[in-house]
This record gives sequence, structure tokens and C-alpha cells, in this order.
Amino acid sequence: MPIRLLPEVLINQIAAGEVVERPASVVKELVENALDAGAQKVEIELEEGGARLIRIRDDGSGVSAQDLPLAVSRHATSKIANLDDLEAVATLGFRGEALPSIASVSHFAMSSRTAADAHGARLEVDGGRVGEVLPHPHPQGSTVEVRDLFFNVPARRKFLKAERTELGHIEDWLRQLALARPGIELRLSHNGRVSRHYRAQLGDEPRRLAEALGPQFHEQALGIDHAQAGLRLHGWIGLPTASRASADQQFFYVNGRAVRDRIVAHAVRQAYSDVLYHGRHPSFVLFLELDPRRVDVNVHPAKHEVRFRDGRLVHEFMYRTLHEALASARPRPVDDTSSFANDTSSGGLSRLVPPAEPGATASWRPNDQSRLGLGVGEAVAAYRSLYTAPGEAPVPTPAMAAIDDTAAPPLGFALAQLHGVFVLAQNATGLVLVDMHAAHERITYERMKAAFAAQDLRAQPLLVPESLAVSEREADVAEQHSALLASLGFEIRRSGPQSLSLRSVPALLADLDPRPLVLDALAELREHGSTRRVEEAVHGLMGGWACRTSVRANRRLTVPEMNALLRDMEATERSGQCNHGRPTFVQLDLAELDRLFLRGR
Repeated sequence: MPIRLLPEVLINQIAAGEVVERPASVVKELVENALDAGAQKVEIELEEGGARLIRIRDDGSGVSAQDLPLAVSRHATSKIANLDDLEAVATLGFRGEALPSIASVSHFAMSSRTAADAHGARLEVDGGRVGEVLPHPHPQGSTVEVRDLFFNVPARRKFLKAERTELGHIEDWLRQLALARPGIELRLSHNGRVSRHYRAQLGDEPRRLAEALGPQFHEQALGIDHAQAGLRLHGWIGLPTASRASADQQFFYVNGRAVRDRIVAHAVRQAYSDVLYHGRHPSFVLFLELDPRRVDVNVHPAKHEVRFRDGRLVHEFMYRTLHEALASARPRPVDDTSSFANDTSSGGLSRLVPPAEPGATASWRPNDQSRLGLGVGEAVAAYRSLYTAPGEAPVPTPAMAAIDDTAAPPLGFALAQLHGVFVLAQNATGLVLVDMHAAHERITYERMKAAFAAQDLRAQPLLVPESLAVSEREADVAEQHSALLASLGFEIRRSGPQSLSLRSVPALLADLDPRPLVLDALAELREHGSTRRVEEAVHGLMGGWACRTSVRANRRLTVPEMNALLRDMEATERSGQCNHGRPTFVQLDLAELDRLFLRGR
């Protein structure tokens, strides 16, 4: 068949197949154009989920009458002029394909006026056929109308979902944008009724978070802000105890652009691996900022993905930042003793206060506890009684004296034990309830991990080396990282182009099948240049040991033993949840207790 040039309309319709998947794609492209034009207010009007009508109004800089035909021409843009601009893109849009692609599959109209124009102008495009520019009254800014999307591409139109489904996609995308641009007012109406209205937010108050994700998100999240090596990560990460069944509250932005990235997903998953139930998902709203030249945003037609110049550095930076933030989340004192800094509702979740800097430790020191029968120097000895054999007579509980709330540590002083399961304590805020098994399990687990980290992984030689069949690329990785694998307890030698000889394994994992672990480690080394699979496997064993050796229900504890448990919780990383992700304590402040008993009514 002879080679021929495609018609311009068909070229645009082919491009539309990449850029315009559904009405939400159209809304995304048009609103991003409005933001790039400096808009502070954007109104979105829809009919029939956007299939019938999409109208976007903005108060941006507008487009002059002579530039309107260029706006609907392919590869015409005001955002880049040369390769240097493309390598440092700071705008949301830059390809110059969105408007001509959208106009080729709809009845399209654009009205606009700049500050320098005496009046506005309007241009209509019908299925790719461009009309004339005509005078049209319009305030500064632009209005774009898209009617009957895919009217001339019936194969694409029949794949549109129900009206409610298409509207849901648009609302989800708008929520994602609202989190990234809290200073922009966004208004969405559907079939004449307002569906969403995000008012512009001034300052750093969490109102936009509450509007987009509900008030419970901020109440159950840790704020982070950390910079290093030319990278800055800030935003909010949900507490492990507020994990979700799906990944529906995970928002990640690179220089203000919402993206999906495997490197980021892997780093987040590793950071939470020690504090979540299997199958649960963390929630987060995170912003990564870096030099635009260190990230390529021109790798996906719809700009959903990016490519980092140094993905390993980004992965390690994100993992360390999130890991340390989660490790530092423990009961801590605050300046205002009337409340906790990350105040939460009484929904059964721990109240945690992050340190000022990642890795910082609590500044609180125990006060005199002689009235409770426990001196500070005796805490460790008293806590050892947790390991007494079942059936032994407990130490008599001393009588309780009045507690000075002003001297109380974060988790307060123990009052009593409830049903042999919970410890009740009084602090400056109110009542603390502690699940003693969950708390002791976390404490034991963290002590095991610390002891393990203080010594190298001992290797156990195999009597008969095992042969592993791998790909040639995996064999190359094993050779390249042989020293690292040896430090983890694996002695691996290449025995052929696609085979490895395994000669030793970590002693703690000698009873496990080493093949899946080695293959997983090689996969991580190939993609990220580092691996924590061995560490995760060892921690999995330790978690089981900690669970089995921790204090069980129906064990009667004395007041000194309960106070020793509380003090250890305050000094232990990740003590807000057990090894399985369950909360270890709940805080009920006096106002909540008053509401329970209808006091003041």
C-alpha cells in the first residue's frame, strides 16, 4: 500500500485517543490550562456527566483574538520555546495537543479576553473544522465549551459509562487538584446544581484537607516537612491505626503535579511495612519538590507519570523520611498540656505527637513517683516481673494517692487494671486506656530489632550449595551486589549465564526456603539499588516471637508494673500501634468524658 499523509482532522482524532479518554480527561486539560494562565477562580459546569456539556470559566490572563486560531492548532503553546524549557517544565500543560484534540471530537467553542483587549473574541470548532474569530463580550479570562463529546467517534462514545460514574471520575480528579492548589477557588456544578465547592484557603490551616478528605484525615495524620540533598518532602501521612482497605486516599505530587510512580509507591510501602496489617493501605498527601531538571515530566501523553534522573536517591530519601516520621510517632509532651498536638476524635485511635525533627526523642523525664510505690531507678526491675511464670502470686497493689496532673508524663500515671486486659491511667488531658498485650508486644519487638541491628547478620553455610535458575539480568545483579548480599548473610556465586550457586544463608532464616527471598532481593536491587527483603523477613520472625512472649490477657499487674509499661511506651518507637497495626492506647480528654455523662447540659 502506498504511504500517504493523514488528514489534519484524523491526526487530531488519533491524538485525542491518547489525551481524551473520557469527560474527566477534558476537564483536567482545560482546568490545567486555566491554572497555567494564572486563574484564581475556576468554575466547571457539566451536563449528563460531561458527555452533553463541559463548560470551564476562569479569570486568568486570557487569549487574544489573533491567538485563538493558534490555541486550537497542534503543537502550538506559550509554555515552552526550546529544549531548555522542555527540560525544566514548571507548568501543568506544555504539549500543545489538548485543545485541538478535544476540538476534533466535539462541538467546541472558546471565548476569551486579555487585559489589553477592548473586547473579547470567540472561536468555534465543529468536529475539527475551525471557524472564524468573531467579536464576543467577555470579561478577562477564558470560557471553553465542549458539547457532545465524541459525537463524531461513536465507537469511543459508546464506551462512556453511566452519568454518575463519569461525574465521579471528575469529582475524584477535582479533589486531587484541590489538595495541590488550596489557594485556588474551584466550583463544580452538575445539571444545574452545585456538586463541589472548594473555597480558596489562606495560610496553612487544614481546611482544604477537611473539605477534600473529611476532618478525620487531618485528625489522624502526622505532618512532615523534611529537606535533604536538594529534595524536599512535605505534607501529611496517615497514622498506621487509620489505614484503609483500599488505596483511595493516596495523593502524591511532584512540583505540584499529581503523578503515579512505582518508586514512590515502593518507598511508601516499605516505610509502612512494620506497622500495618497485611492488605491494608496507608493514606497520605505528599508533595515532593526538586529541581525541574532532575525530573522528566514528558514521558506520558496524559502526564500521569514522571521519570526521575536519580530514582534511587528519591526512593531512599522518601523511605528514610517516612520511616523516621513513623518511628518517632509516640506519646510525647506538648507545650499546651490541655490537649495533644495532633488532636483526634474519640474514634478509638491513639493520639500521637511527632517530634520537631525526624529521629528526635522525647524530652520528658519521669517525675518522682514515690507516692505510687515506684522510684525511677526501680522501673526496670519492676517491669521484669511481667515475665514471671503464670500462677505466681502478684505483688500487692499499693494504695493510690492523689495524682498531680501538672507533673504527669504523656501517658500519665496508672490507676487500675480492667478485666486483666487494659491499663487505665490519668494524665493532664484526661483518661488513657492501654491494651497491655499490644503495648508490650511493640516494646518487646523494638528491643529485639535494636539488639539485632547492633550485630551483623551471621551466615550459616549450606552443606550442599543450592543452584538457582535466574535470568541473565538477575545473575548480573547478583554479581554486581555480591558484597551487599554477603553482608546480609547470602554467599552467592555465579555458576553460569543464567544460574547462581547459593552457599550460605542468614542463620536466623535457615529454616525458610531461601529461593523466594533471594529472587525478591535481586528484584529490588535491580530496580532500586538496595533491598530490605532480608530485614523484613527477620523482622517478621521477630514479630511472631514478640507476640508469643508478650504479657497475656488476665495477667494481674501491680501499679508499679503498669507504670513501668507506660514509661517504656513513651520511650519506644512506633509505640502507638502493635506489630499488627492495632492501636496500643486511646486518649479520652475531659471534654469527651463530660459529653459521655451529659455534664454541663
